[in-house]
Amino acid sequence: MKLMKRSVALAILAACGLLSLPAQAWEQDKTYNITILHTNDHHGHFWRSEYGEYGLSAQKTLVDGIRKEVAAKGGSVLLLSGGDINTGVPESDLQDAEPDFRGMNLIGYDAMAVGNHEFDNPLTVLRQQEKWAKFPFLSANIYQKSTGERLFKPWAIFKRQDIKIAVVGLTTDDTAKIGNPEYFTDIEFRKPADEAKLVIQELQQNEKPDVIIATTHMGHYDNGDHGSNAPGDVEMARSLPAGALAMIVGGHSQDPVCMASENKKQADYVPGTPCAPDKQNGIWIVQAHEWGKYVGRADFEFRNGEMKLVNYQLIPVNLKKKVTYDNGQSERVLYTPEIAENQQMLSLLSPFQNKGKAQLDVKIGTLTGRLEGDRSKVRFVQTNMGHLLLAVQMARTNADFAVMSGGGIRDSIEGGDITYKDVLKVQPFGNVVVYADMSGKEVSDYLTAVAKMKPDSGAYPQFANVSFVAKEGVLNDLKIKGEPVDPAKTYRMATLSFNATGGDGYPHLDDKPGYVNTGFIDAEVLKQYIEQNSPLDVNAYEPKGEVSWQ
Repeated sequence: MKLMKRSVALAILAACGLLSLPAQAWEQDKTYNITILHTNDHHGHFWRSEYGEYGLSAQKTLVDGIRKEVAAKGGSVLLLSGGDINTGVPESDLQDAEPDFRGMNLIGYDAMAVGNHEFDNPLTVLRQQEKWAKFPFLSANIYQKSTGERLFKPWAIFKRQDIKIAVVGLTTDDTAKIGNPEYFTDIEFRKPADEAKLVIQELQQNEKPDVIIATTHMGHYDNGDHGSNAPGDVEMARSLPAGALAMIVGGHSQDPVCMASENKKQADYVPGTPCAPDKQNGIWIVQAHEWGKYVGRADFEFRNGEMKLVNYQLIPVNLKKKVTYDNGQSERVLYTPEIAENQQMLSLLSPFQNKGKAQLDVKIGTLTGRLEGDRSKVRFVQTNMGHLLLAVQMARTNADFAVMSGGGIRDSIEGGDITYKDVLKVQPFGNVVVYADMSGKEVSDYLTAVAKMKPDSGAYPQFANVSFVAKEGVLNDLKIKGEPVDPAKTYRMATLSFNATGGDGYPHLDDKPGYVNTGFIDAEVLKQYIEQNSPLDVNAYEPKGEVSWQ
């Protein structure tokens, strides 16, 4: 039954004295304009990139302009985040994302979903972040085991003109699997879709909102094909009563959700071009890629109890493309007109940026000798730096062996004191540590393919806990941890997201059932390992001829 018909039916019942209803705030046959703005997966990018892209200063200018435009037409704005404010940029990480939350305050965020990376630190840090923020952290499906109580507000109520809007927060239940277990001893992540049904019923009974929106950190997976990830927004939308939510503002999968056809996203969305959001079971689903690269804008009309989407766009925030000219010169040019940075925001964030940069030179450990990460070595032979990085990945994932392309190693570290800056020079790309559980046969097939990668290329592989003699494309005497590979046994391999998703031509792992993205940035994991194991003995990571090619 359509909402308009339902409201008329309830009004008739009330007139007959059969039902007591609160006075309806909105006017019949009046059109209200409501604009929903959204971002997600910010990951510490409060400052513009080295190329002058994104950043909260430009985002504030953009949002302020939209607010002014909408207000001039008598409309209202709601600004939501799909979560994951934490982890990714050292200047932010070192300050527990304080600049990010304070910047979001200045922009005027209304609410945020709790993301899995909000748990990269102890709960005490997350509670401090809640104090910094002037907007609620929402998640209906995160509970404290010992009390059975929710750890966060399940929803927030907003009044826009005469419209009562409820915003529900939900968090992927993969968080317990991909996060740090020591932080989850008394925390339970219940299934978001199940919790959403309960919360919607509770809202309808007690709060009676005119509109319900979900801000989620669950991921958008085409046609609900989520692989080894927990179910995401598409599956949840299909499981709810049709049209139970007006909209899902998503995050986690870090995609621009712009549909090429039914149940299939555009593979390579071009900034500034039209974007068609997904619609499942009468529910719009949106996501604005990552890092504040875009602000999503959904313009709705509310009339007689119904929400109608009249316009949607992803607005690029100073995104640039690299253009190479005939003379070989190249430059980065804007996709869309430049958005000026807001001076008030720059004044707020500059001290944090400067402080963060200063902290990068802080000592985090010591080293007994040189870790070899030079390009002329890591792309030709096995090195102690390669073994260290792979040991770090295995330690974090409890893997049996590890592989990565040598091109992912960008610098050496000299003996003596190690700074955080040293770490970031070795692993500057912000790749994520991942792992895959495979059968012995799958391991053999994978290693055979990887071992064919040629020296003098970024694809040349670094191995740990692997031994073999390669001859004419065949791996002889293949062993894992010194034992012959058993085709029927299950092994766990650690690597980086870059290689797992086909980078450097490596076989894809991200579509396998046993694949897990931990969400942890490689440099952050390396930093923590150094802190915990310092002083590092470089000899412990020295290759001993385990792999060879004939």
